[in-house]
Order: sequence, then C-alpha cells, then structure tokens
Amino acid sequence: MIYFDHAATTPPYEDVTKTVAEVMARHYGNPSSLHRLGEDSAKLLDKAREVSAAALGVQPREIVFTGGATESNNMAIKGVALQFIERGKHLITAATEHPSVLESVKQLASWGWEMTILPVDENGGVTVEQVREALRPDTVLVSIMHVNNETGTVQPVEEIGRMLKATAPRVLFHVDGVQGFGKLPLSLNDSGIDLYSLSAHKLRGPKGVGLLYVREGLRLAPLLAGGGQEGGYRSGTENIPYIVAFAKALRLAKEGRETRATKLCGLRERLMKGLAELPELVVNSPAQGAPHIVHFSYPGMKAEALLHMLEEEGFFVSTRSACSSKRSEPSRVLLAMGKTEEVASSGIRISLGDEHEERDIDALLAALQRSVKRLQALR
Repeated sequence: MIYFDHAATTPPYEDVTKTVAEVMARHYGNPSSLHRLGEDSAKLLDKAREVSAAALGVQPREIVFTGGATESNNMAIKGVALQFIERGKHLITAATEHPSVLESVKQLASWGWEMTILPVDENGGVTVEQVREALRPDTVLVSIMHVNNETGTVQPVEEIGRMLKATAPRVLFHVDGVQGFGKLPLSLNDSGIDLYSLSAHKLRGPKGVGLLYVREGLRLAPLLAGGGQEGGYRSGTENIPYIVAFAKALRLAKEGRETRATKLCGLRERLMKGLAELPELVVNSPAQGAPHIVHFSYPGMKAEALLHMLEEEGFFVSTRSACSSKRSEPSRVLLAMGKTEEVASSGIRISLGDEHEERDIDALLAALQRSVKRLQALR
C-alpha cells in the first residue's frame, strides 16, 4: 500500500517515535514540580521551546505549546477578539479557511462580533487589495491561511502582512501555517505576521500537540484558566514527551525544506501532467500551488467510489480535508472557487510526502487510468 494522504496526517519519523517512548519512560516528572524530576522535565520543556523557536526564526518566549492547530487557531482568533474588544468587533477571513478558523469566527459572530468572509477566485486565492478594501475602523483581526489544505492554493500572506503593518498597524494578522511549514519559505519576522499556528502530526511528529507563535509584546485573553502554564495562555500540565518530539520534527522539517520542496515540486509536476492526459478528470489545484497537494474531480462520479477503487489498487488517497471527509455534501472549498456541485461532489486529494518517488507517481497514474475505465463501464 502506498500512502498519498500526507495533508491529513503524516507517518512520524522513527526518531520521533523513539523520543516519545524514551521521554515518557524516563522524564515523567511534572515540569512545575520543584524536585529534581520536575526540574529535569522543565529543562526539557525549555530546550524544546528553544529548538522550536530556532526552527521558526523567532524567540523562545514567543512559542506557546498547544494540543494542536485547531486549538492554536481558536486561541489566536478568540484570544484576540476577547483581549481587544475595546478596539472593535470586526474580523476578516476567507471562504476557504480550515473549519477551526471559520467556525471560530462564526462562533464569535453569534456572540455579537461582525465578520467579513472574503470570496476567492477560481484558483481559491484572495488578494491583498481584497483585504485592504475589507478593513474597517473597528477591524481587530485578519486570519488567512498560508496553504489551503484541500487544493494546495498558496495565499499571499507575506504581502498581506506587510500591507497591514503599513496601513493598519493596530489590526492583528493570524496565519494558519499547518500545510506550509517545511514546504514553502516564510519569515515570520519580516512578514508582519503576529500569530502563526502549527500542528506536529502534519510534520511527521505526534498527534495531539501543536504550537502558536505569539509575537512579542502581544497579549491574548487565555481560553483555559488554571495554573498559568505556557505563559498563562494554556493552563494544564505540559505534555513533555510530545512537545520534545514535536521540536525534533520541527527541526527536521526546517532542515530538509529546500531539498524536500525541490523533490515534491518535481513529483507534483509529473502528477499534474499525467492527470491532464485523462480527459474525464478536472484538476482543481492551481498550477502554482503548494508542492505536496494535488486535487482533482471526476464529475458525475461519487468521490468515494474512486477512492475505494484506488484503495483496491493499493493507494490511500482522500476526498477532501480529513476534518470534513465523512460528510456527504459537496466540498465548500470547491464551491467557493466557483466549481459546479457535480465537480465539488467528486473531488480526490493526492498529498505527497518524503517517501514518494517517481515510480510511485507513475503507479498511481496507471491505477487511476484503470479505475476511471472501470467506473466508465459501471456508468
């Protein structure tokens, strides 16, 4: 079986799984305890924060460890809204954001905030000018993801951040960086980004841990009240084994980014070319998308039918974002891009990883060609 669902989750590095087991067995002290076992755990936590900060090019005190990117996105959006309520109650995001962003904004709207959800073009993109035109005197936050998790569309987050800092410096900027880190270059210090979310399991780390970069000098209203861990942002005993393993995965993702991106771009180009030779399929990903995601549709055919046929051939793929894959309705991301309901109901996402080679792409394309022919006969 060949796994082509890296945008949903990634197989952890062998060193990561070993780290989890070792730290769990040997360093089980609570980092808040004053005895030696607690101090040892606290040192590991400090070191993991330093390693993570170095991978992002920021300061250790700007790193807040969380339970994953969904929590990080909620912490950023709601934390800003509650902390800066006196500035205004207007939020801006895009129609194709991850559910943890869109639903956070919608929840705030149900509590009295106002939201502007930007439409996207046929490639799923928004523009700097769209964001500029949506700004209001009471805008407190803009949240735009770096890479769309379904289509691989890359948003101009650096340009948006610089525009905001130049024209509306009081407006804070949050970026969901889950699908971009380790694949695309991004400087947090030079891009005007105030808040940045990551998840470990999208970077070959463990599930159940993530981080939020919070620019120095910025304070958020905490969502969890308690003992004041993580600078008061996330009370609760820190998950030391997973945090340490996450830091290792972050370092490895950062160190291998350029080599990985070059390889994945070549594989993606090969896959896109092969898909273009199958007239029954419609490619939904933009030509200049992220190097690891390709999305296409087989109009008139249920996505699940093609997914399971490819699984019979030995390939694991997905129909859309893992968070929404069990829903039967058309993809809201594709609908927002102007795709027909027929196209939006028949999408397949291929997401690439470190282990893939050209022969895997060729085998997938051959299996896809056979599957399409079989489905044509069934129709």
